[in-house]
Formats: sequence, structure tokens, C-alpha cells
Amino acid sequence: MARLIYLDTHVVAWLHGLGPSSLSEHATELIEAAEELRCSPMVRLELQYLFEVGRTTAPAVEVLDALNASTGLVLCDVPFPAVVRAAESFTWTRDSFDRLIAAQASLFDAPLVTKDELLHRHYPHAVW
Repeated sequence: MARLIYLDTHVVAWLHGLGPSSLSEHATELIEAAEELRCSPMVRLELQYLFEVGRTTAPAVEVLDALNASTGLVLCDVPFPAVVRAAESFTWTRDSFDRLIAAQASLFDAPLVTKDELLHRHYPHAVW
């Protein structure tokens, strides 16, 4: 199994709100077997945005603190300029969140757990 796994925003939200049963069996196995779970700081910003518009029920800090305690999930601390540089080549989307989240994982050629079909078509390490 992969040592390092990145999680997309909806995966983080579902894990927090619904638990592992909301994910595919394969995604759950990857997460449980990972030595290190990370998400992009853009996930934090997108979670906060979703909370502010009423699409989720908890602010980003609460979600991420809970998942850090239960799964060890941490925010990736790669310098932002390096992430942006990688994202510049991801011309397949205008969604800044998707672009930066995928770029962050790409810096390590790491799997990105996501159900997003666009990410599956364009990020070779997208898994569900």
C-alpha cells in the first residue's frame, strides 16, 4: 500500500460527517493502510467555504482537528510557491481548488483519494 496518501475535500468532509462507510472499500483500505495522511491547505479553505455557504455543518478547523485526532490527517506544509508552480501545468480545469489539491499530491506522485471524475481523468494517481 502507499506510504503517503492525500485526501480530496469531499473525502475529508465525508470521513468527518459520515465516517469510513461513506467511502469506497478501496479508499477505506488505502486510508487505513497509509503511513501518512495529508491534505492540501486548499482543502481547509474549501471546507471553510462549504461551511460558510451552508453545505457542511462544521467549520474547517473542527473537521481537521477531529480527523487529525482520529486518523492522523495533517495539512501538507510544502511551500505554496512550489504548489502553484506545479498547478500551472494543470490546464485541464479552471477550478482553483482542484488544481491546487491535485498539484500538491503530484509533488510526491502520491495517490489522491477522490471520487471526482475530472480528477480521475487527468490526475494519474487519483483513486477511489
